[in-house]
Amino acid sequence: MARTASLSGFPEWLPQERLVELHVLDTLRKTFELHGFSSIETRAVETVGQLLRKGEIDKEVYGLSRLQDDEGEAAKQTQPDKADPNALALHFDLTVPFARYVVENAGYLAFPFRRYQIQKVWRGERPQEGRAREFTQADIDVVGDGELPFRYDVEIALVIAEALSALPIPDFRLRINNRKLAEGFYRGIGLTDTAGVLRSIDKLEKIGAAKVAELLKSELGATDEQAGLALELATIRTEDTSFVDKVRALGVKDDLLEEGLNELEQVIQAAVQRAPGKVVADLSIARGLDYYTGTVVETVLVGHEQLGSICSGGRYDALASKGNRKFPGVGLSIGVTRLVSRILSQELATASRSVPTAVLVALNSDDSWSDAQDIAAQLRGRGIATEVAAKAEKFGKQIKFADRRGIPFVWFTDDDGNHQVKDIRSGEQVDADPASWTPSEEDLYVRVTTAG
Repeated sequence: MARTASLSGFPEWLPQERLVELHVLDTLRKTFELHGFSSIETRAVETVGQLLRKGEIDKEVYGLSRLQDDEGEAAKQTQPDKADPNALALHFDLTVPFARYVVENAGYLAFPFRRYQIQKVWRGERPQEGRAREFTQADIDVVGDGELPFRYDVEIALVIAEALSALPIPDFRLRINNRKLAEGFYRGIGLTDTAGVLRSIDKLEKIGAAKVAELLKSELGATDEQAGLALELATIRTEDTSFVDKVRALGVKDDLLEEGLNELEQVIQAAVQRAPGKVVADLSIARGLDYYTGTVVETVLVGHEQLGSICSGGRYDALASKGNRKFPGVGLSIGVTRLVSRILSQELATASRSVPTAVLVALNSDDSWSDAQDIAAQLRGRGIATEVAAKAEKFGKQIKFADRRGIPFVWFTDDDGNHQVKDIRSGEQVDADPASWTPSEEDLYVRVTTAG
């Protein structure tokens, strides 16, 4: 089970917990690379102006200040100065820094550019289950130069479904909507502040339909009928393309609505074929950030919906630009720390041992340390993780040390140069040759398996 962090909102893992996290990270990395995504890393620090140029997230940004100024005097600890766009702050996600990265490096990139990025981010949120102030995200994006075919919206959803399916987690659902569909519908019923409506609808699961209706009426001037229609749209949820007929049955006409319907239909149609049971059309999904322009996605674990979205993102056509040159993109972000925290706290998966080491080479005497290193080198040369005992204690103590470390095998060499290896779990001890002996595949590497 995951430990409680000593500094709230900043989790740390024990070795066996870190092995679970590494398994998640390695699985994601392998899946992304199989689909041709290249790894990048951006700096942790951006300017306040860069971070705040899209969306109302200034309350979540951690500003940077030096403990000492150039004269060596203590500097004041302040909030990031929103009046100074050049002030520095830690990035709160990986999408905004990626947009800056694309603009600055456009001359060196081949478009459409496929990138994955796994890094820590920071947000000044109230710590609670599933929400930390420092956490790891794993993002994939495809960015075009001038245009980006809609087909990538479909592909991104399928890649994420494949990646999540390979993790030791419960069943999940990608809940997908389209901002064009929603905005066109709101426009069609006479609500012109479509961004405001989206922000209100985005609160639906947190505050309920009645309070959202009140927000729509009090803050956006919606009539009872308009609020009712907006909420009726948000109730539509299907596992196939039948949502199209349900939306049209509401009788709203708008060109943007039709465009969004067509795009969402393509995504769901492909998912039904290639990722059956993993994707639903959910017209309540809005995504609060302003830079999304088309497909929007949130992902929940079945039976763990209270955890919130474990993967979200969508299409952005105007986040990155350089003069008249636009770089539209689509991407999704997996909350790795949120996932790992739930895996550990619910014991959804376990590592087969607490350390990578498979073999401890025991010492007959302190003079045998060099020979033991030779044995360890032979084993490591064949990919067997090996440690050498630090001192020549009684064999019983060396075995107990291996047991405390979680090392399954102990290697012995007698004075005549004969080798034996002991499985300390079963007690079985057999003759072995350091040039050829190999543990079973199950013991060679740490395995992370789903509980039950």
